Amino acid sequence: MKMLIGEKWVDKDEKIDVCNPYNDELIDTVPAGDVADVEAAFQAAEEGFEINRRLPVHQRISILYKTAEILKSRQEDFAKTIASEGSKTIKEARKEASRCIDTIMISAEEARRIVGETIPFDSREGSENRLGYYYRFPIGIIVAITPFNDPLNLVAHKVGPAIAGGNSVVLKPATVTPLSALKLGEAFIEAGLPWKILNIVTGKASKIGDALVTDPRGRMISFTGGTEAGLDITKKAGLKKIGMELGSNSPVIVMDDADLAQAAELSVSGAFWAVGQNCIGVQRIYIHEAVYDEFEKMFVAHTKKIKVGYQLDEDTDMGPMITEEEAARVEEWVKEACGSGAELLTGGQREGTHFEPTVFRNMPDAAKLNCEEVFGPVVNLYKVSSLDEAIKLSNSVRYGLHGAIFTRSLENAFKAIKELDVGGVMVNDSTDYRIDMMPFGGVKWSGLGREGIKFALQEMTEPKLVCFNL
Repeated sequence: MKMLIGEKWVDKDEKIDVCNPYNDELIDTVPAGDVADVEAAFQAAEEGFEINRRLPVHQRISILYKTAEILKSRQEDFAKTIASEGSKTIKEARKEASRCIDTIMISAEEARRIVGETIPFDSREGSENRLGYYYRFPIGIIVAITPFNDPLNLVAHKVGPAIAGGNSVVLKPATVTPLSALKLGEAFIEAGLPWKILNIVTGKASKIGDALVTDPRGRMISFTGGTEAGLDITKKAGLKKIGMELGSNSPVIVMDDADLAQAAELSVSGAFWAVGQNCIGVQRIYIHEAVYDEFEKMFVAHTKKIKVGYQLDEDTDMGPMITEEEAARVEEWVKEACGSGAELLTGGQREGTHFEPTVFRNMPDAAKLNCEEVFGPVVNLYKVSSLDEAIKLSNSVRYGLHGAIFTRSLENAFKAIKELDVGGVMVNDSTDYRIDMMPFGGVKWSGLGREGIKFALQEMTEPKLVCFNL
């Protein structure tokens, strides 16, 4: 496939191989973009911004709806692309493709709701003759940098609201999973999006990352990825808006009055969805001591039923990790935990890019698997004596994206809602739950700002005040 820059699809002599992580089979190649390609993309995006800011809102809505229709007509093809270039099983990929359709449709719906309001200037003595309002205007070029774990829908979460708000985009998809983003670009162009509004540069972050984030023509960086990369971007970006969805280490609390069957089933799904390569995946579970043994038995039994294999097989529950390097990193963390006294309940073995779904108990506080984001199929079980202890331990790490509690008590639920230091609290559900219209983001080192179309649009537009002295 080719890059989308300006008014054409651009190829290069130097290529990047896109391979299936299950067997390293070559799927396709994409151009290895360089700094000159980034410059061309910014030049085109400057013109694209002038085009989109002048498009009537109804035209943006029409383009977004048409894109969603194209996605729906090719949903299975998109799902196969997601599964082939990434780690998701075909069943997981179908859900992502379906969610992407929702994301683009919500972007169309929210485009008509970018509104302002009147200002009562006469509330200030001396301003009796003044009348005014504010409206929201697009900020310019959005630099979008997306990860491998949701290679279609997380692109849509940046491109959809950017277009809806009248901006232009320079997009860099993940190097290992660029095909879904390029196919989405094709759908936008086919739907009638004017050239230059959306530009997609494929390439390695080491070669083009600095050029993307430091260019002053970019008025906002919307980044989803690792915390360390996010910190590096903030140091280099300069004076511009920054929206970041970074790492997490999501806690789940299981109280003694919980529906244990529900808690175990949903927590297993939340821990091992997409091989645990999920920013809101379950990593730490704090279980009340009165039900700990029963819950542990149920959780381990569910985990052992997970079938690991080729991600395009219909009966596979969990596919490979994205690269062997990532799988080897998780293996090192598991060995470190075992060496420091953690008790392995199941899993822990790696074969190439495959890593068994893994469950620990008695994880030491200082172990990486306790305090860092594993981004792999590993979950830790902890015994606690009270809700206060569970909340304190949940808040003990530097991350705060989602938290969850399983309980039948409203008192317990609202205590967790109030005291968990996270961006979202799920009650009687996994931390992995998300729909695309809700505000999504974290506190502490889990990010800045919120995604979710309505909320992203607030970041990608600014209020302009108008005041008449009558």
